[in-house]
Amino acid sequence: MKFTLSWLRDHLETEAGLDAITAGLTDLGLEVEEVSDPAATLGAFRIARVIEAAPHPDADRLRLCRVETWPDGPDGAVQEVQVVCGAPNARTGMRGVFAPVGTHIPGTGVDLKPGVIRGQQSNGMLCSERELMLSDDHEGIIALPEDAPLGVRYIDYAGLNDPMIYVKITPNRPDALGVRGIARDLAARGLGTLKPLVVEPVAGVFDSPVSVTIDPALKDKGCPHFAGRVVRGVTNGPSPAWLQRRLRAIGLRPISALVDITNFFTYDLNRPLHVFDVAKVRGGLRIHPAKGGEELLALDGKTYSLGAGQMVISDDTGPESLAGIMGGEHSGCTEATVDVFIESAWWDPITIAATGRALKINSDARYRFERGVDPAFPLDGLELATRMVIDLCGGEPSHVVQDGAPLDVARSYPFDPDRARALVGMDIPEAAQRATLEALGFRLEGGQATPPTWRPDILGAADLVEEVARIASLSKLEAQPLPRAQVGVPRPILTPIQTRERAARRAFAGLGYNECVSYSFIDRASAEAFGGGGDAVLLENPISSEMTHMRPDLLAGLLQAAARNQARGTADCALFEVGPVFAGGEPGEQSLQAAGLLVGATGPRDPHGQRRAWDLYDARADAEAILSAIGAPAKMQIHRQVPGWFHPGRAGVLSLGPKLALAVYGELHPRILRQYDLKGPVMGITVYLGNPPQPKARRTTRPSLTVSTLQPVERDFAFVLGAEVEAATLVNAAQGADKALIAGVQVFDEFTGPRAEAQFGAGMKSLAIAVRLQPLDKTLTEDEIEAVSRRVIEKVTKATGGQLRG
Repeated sequence: MKFTLSWLRDHLETEAGLDAITAGLTDLGLEVEEVSDPAATLGAFRIARVIEAAPHPDADRLRLCRVETWPDGPDGAVQEVQVVCGAPNARTGMRGVFAPVGTHIPGTGVDLKPGVIRGQQSNGMLCSERELMLSDDHEGIIALPEDAPLGVRYIDYAGLNDPMIYVKITPNRPDALGVRGIARDLAARGLGTLKPLVVEPVAGVFDSPVSVTIDPALKDKGCPHFAGRVVRGVTNGPSPAWLQRRLRAIGLRPISALVDITNFFTYDLNRPLHVFDVAKVRGGLRIHPAKGGEELLALDGKTYSLGAGQMVISDDTGPESLAGIMGGEHSGCTEATVDVFIESAWWDPITIAATGRALKINSDARYRFERGVDPAFPLDGLELATRMVIDLCGGEPSHVVQDGAPLDVARSYPFDPDRARALVGMDIPEAAQRATLEALGFRLEGGQATPPTWRPDILGAADLVEEVARIASLSKLEAQPLPRAQVGVPRPILTPIQTRERAARRAFAGLGYNECVSYSFIDRASAEAFGGGGDAVLLENPISSEMTHMRPDLLAGLLQAAARNQARGTADCALFEVGPVFAGGEPGEQSLQAAGLLVGATGPRDPHGQRRAWDLYDARADAEAILSAIGAPAKMQIHRQVPGWFHPGRAGVLSLGPKLALAVYGELHPRILRQYDLKGPVMGITVYLGNPPQPKARRTTRPSLTVSTLQPVERDFAFVLGAEVEAATLVNAAQGADKALIAGVQVFDEFTGPRAEAQFGAGMKSLAIAVRLQPLDKTLTEDEIEAVSRRVIEKVTKATGGQLRG
């Protein structure tokens, strides 16, 4: 929303300066985005007199001008400078606009410096309107009347010293899309007095030749009220200078008086209007939903094909305007327009937004109607616009024609002065609260407050408190500590799963991973690749076609991030994410995961050959470290019933029993890498944070270290096994021989291949393990050691079918 300071003062009687107004607007919630002060760009340009304009001795089209200037203002000393000027209208005695050396010329972007042009000194410039960015005219320099005061700043003389203020309006404040709405807020703050808006009906002198009717299908919702009138005998020339200056100041191009008047009311009172050339309208105007397929050449020069249900204004020949969005080129007003029909209506915000989005049209009218304009103001806006058209263009008005009635939005809410302290913690006297609401247009009757019709955002008693606090200034709110629920050290507030989530995040970071935070939404193909993609997790209103489903696994987002990094030259990376995943749309079908991804190699190239590709053992080690950090049991089983997105022979599942999976680790399937266009191998880790059982006893510190003073004993065993037997089966069997004495079992040798098969038989191998015995209360005897050894051999033989190697 843009406006000028003088425009604001048309509605606000104030002595406040520009800085006070801009600070007040931001504090009121109307954030000032930009202030464009002409004094900063055009303040150096002053009115000067050409003492003499003589021909240049060495150039036919140039003149040597002796210019009389007042660099310090009309009361300062007079200086005479020489300027080389190429304007054809430069003449002796004329008064123009002079820029001294050092001035920045906004129209050209040049900083003036002393120069020599065709052998003659030139110190300054006599300026054209284009060089001051006032218009595109550069045929000659600005020629001022003979009574123009010498030495005065040109912006003061021409009325250009009017700062432009650009305010960023939030969607819930459509009333602030008009200068009067902004002035009302400032008046309520105490920065001035809101001037009364006087609406004097303009008496019609004839019946309107253009009738209006609203289709019954739209009266209840789309367009409950449509009004208009004809003004005949108008002269549609250029608008007056004051109106053109205001429109240019806010970035609009003046077109003609009639069009400029509609633009003026759009910004002045948040009342978009439209004008039709009556000579081009056949019959009456009908507001109706489009059937679909109709075409309209709009004022922006584009032809739009209308969809079924979109609101349109038609005459007897077809569509003439997109209701509430943009008029049609056919019935638009030109310099030849003599009779004009002025339209003022209220349009449904949702319908306008849907039509504008479907047709991809952005206009000032759409911007305001889709946020909600005052439904009680169409007739008043029509009367004010009629008065301005008659004042600027002449003509005589018809009687008003209308269909429907203003939308009834009356509502009231309880007004409780004590709620201001309860909700925002501010002590505001009741009298001040009532004065604030009344200044904003609310009507107070007893304990009820009725919002004004231009405030659709007021929907409850809490909104009344918000308005009071906003005007009083939330910057005055003092922080107050909340009372403590209990004395002493507060109890922990994190749940066990939140504690696990934090521990997993710290553990991943400690292992050198970089954290990713991705959307919980992914595309259908990615969801299906990770076991999801069903209708239960399909979003009804997705952000884009790439975010249609809730993610079933965190690895999908990590793979997308890794692919983006690889595409940009980062081939080696370690990424992790902790977040929710979704197996369905019901409350119990959401779970928490911690996932990691290892891509490329372990480090950069080096002369010592330390660099190697990540492998599944790296992934397993990191998965076990994460499980240890979150308090999972130390003893786990490993099996290979991995999900389909892992490599079937290079991945494993850490679990408690055959069904309770704690983590999955290993290499990702080549099919997944092709889908994401990743160069592999790529290792993945998924830890199911909700699956590990919580410890029975909650400890705040680590248990004390238990160290035995007795000498441990190690025994080595070598077994001949089938090649398909996993080492973990052998280790678990040996570990179970004596859980009290056996402190650890470790594989230290593997003999496989053709030589092993030649020695042991086809399909056989040899594994050697070291079993460490740790006595607890006495030194073990040889017989006790032999007894444990026999049990180890029996357990392994029974579990694997292998034999002790001879």
